[in-house]
Amino acid sequence: MKRQAKIEIWVGAFVLMSLAALVMIAFQVSNFSSWKERPSYQVSALFDDIGGLKVRAPVKMSGVVIGRVVAITVDPTSFKAKVLMKIDQDYHELPLDSSASILTSGLLGDQYVGIEIGGEEEFLVNGSQIEMTQSALVLENLISQFLVKFSESGDK
Repeated sequence: MKRQAKIEIWVGAFVLMSLAALVMIAFQVSNFSSWKERPSYQVSALFDDIGGLKVRAPVKMSGVVIGRVVAITVDPTSFKAKVLMKIDQDYHELPLDSSASILTSGLLGDQYVGIEIGGEEEFLVNGSQIEMTQSALVLENLISQFLVKFSESGDK
């Protein structure tokens, strides 16, 4: 009976460790980065097309994650996609003329917002809007443009 109890305890411990590992993997996959909120400030940008950009997508500068997308809405005056981003306070000296692009990780990977630094001496502050933006390259649009060009060249 004593040997049976030891085996059951070990099996129970193994099951608990497996569940803990699954929870950690779930947090990694869902971009859940920390238990507490880091000091940050919000900036926004208007895009013609955001492609498959999602809330909680990373905001990167030179490949380093500096923030996250917190909301995506439609601007009522310009009818463009308005992307609201939280930038970590560690990066509070981003020039006012910085630009934002929607980029893709790999060929068919997730999309993220890439920030290119400008040369202005004034910095983005809470509530600023990034004026220079580049929309996402939508793969379906590129394929349709290629097919149109290909069919036009075949008519001659």
